Amino acid sequence: MSEFKFSIVEDSELSSDQQTNMIRSIIVDDEPKNIRVLRGLLEEFCPAVAVLGEASSADQALPLIQLHQPDLVFLDIEMPFGNAFDLLDRLKPVEFEIVFITAFDEYTLKAFKYSALDYLLKPVNIDELKEAVKKASRRIEHKNINKQLANLFHNLNKPHASLQRIAFPAKDGSLFFIELNEIVRFEAKNGYTYVHTRDQQSYISSRTIKEYEMLLPPELFFRVHNSTIINLTHISKYHRGRGGMIEMNDGATIEVATRRKEEFLARFGIE
Repeated sequence: MSEFKFSIVEDSELSSDQQTNMIRSIIVDDEPKNIRVLRGLLEEFCPAVAVLGEASSADQALPLIQLHQPDLVFLDIEMPFGNAFDLLDRLKPVEFEIVFITAFDEYTLKAFKYSALDYLLKPVNIDELKEAVKKASRRIEHKNINKQLANLFHNLNKPHASLQRIAFPAKDGSLFFIELNEIVRFEAKNGYTYVHTRDQQSYISSRTIKEYEMLLPPELFFRVHNSTIINLTHISKYHRGRGGMIEMNDGATIEVATRRKEEFLARFGIE
């Protein structure tokens, strides 16, 4: 591996208007080529991002981040002599948004999604980069990052799906976190998703029910019709019929769409 030293763009090189309006960022990656590519993509496709510094290791990144107090850090997960999580542990509490950069690992990526954290797969896709920057710019003011990281570490240490926690974006931009085994059902209503838990609480999420269908583990959750996803472990009774009716542990009675009946019963080995 070729040696790479971090570089810095001094804040004084940016006008006061630029410093106010731009997303002040740092890139951390142990491969100089990856940094050059990402910097070039940001300059061309994300002009609102000002790259103030670059580092090739956690040890180099630590003083750079402490010096600049960036809004956003593009952070490679696997680096020699300390990975991204080691760096974040040394920086607690984290005061910036993060876009992780990683090679594909299905389990790790699921943990990121559950925690509402953004990541980019190598090689970086331009459209995905622009979307990640767009999301980061909206999140910067809400200061949820430490809750998200705590949730990420919780999920990485809880391999069983039912014990993992998922982040729910509220209408005001904040996040709330619920363990999957506490959720009874998801209900689509008026463009939002209502999350009903077994302690009779309801939460409103700005995500669509389709997004949750794609995100949730299929061994635990099933979409019984267009407006409802249920937790299969919270069913108390099923009544046969054209599609059938389900009684849930929270007292709700839910219709099963006819087209979904066969697949639903197959989950329990029933024909």
